[in-house]
Amino acid sequence: MRHRHSFRLDRAGHTVQVNIRSGLLTETELLVDGREVAFRRERGPGALPRTLSGAHPDLPGEVCLVRIDRPAPGSTALRCELEYGGRRHPMAVWGTEPRPSR
Repeated sequence: MRHRHSFRLDRAGHTVQVNIRSGLLTETELLVDGREVAFRRERGPGALPRTLSGAHPDLPGEVCLVRIDRPAPGSTALRCELEYGGRRHPMAVWGTEPRPSR
């Protein structure tokens, strides 16, 4: 069964979203205002902590950096933080239901 985790945060007039799909492959995508700015694919569950960064094509100087990790050792939950303006901002969980693979 594939699991899907999504995180979202509105910051500085933009929406930042991280989608993680795990199973035999783990795919992590970073979207800014609905546009994909970074993507990573790994075999298996993927290594944690994981970092993704990307810039919005219309905002070349604005770089988003997200960190994905577990809140505690042994936990199955994930947490995601956006690093922006020298500060870390926790991202809200968005659509947490596991979905069966098709």
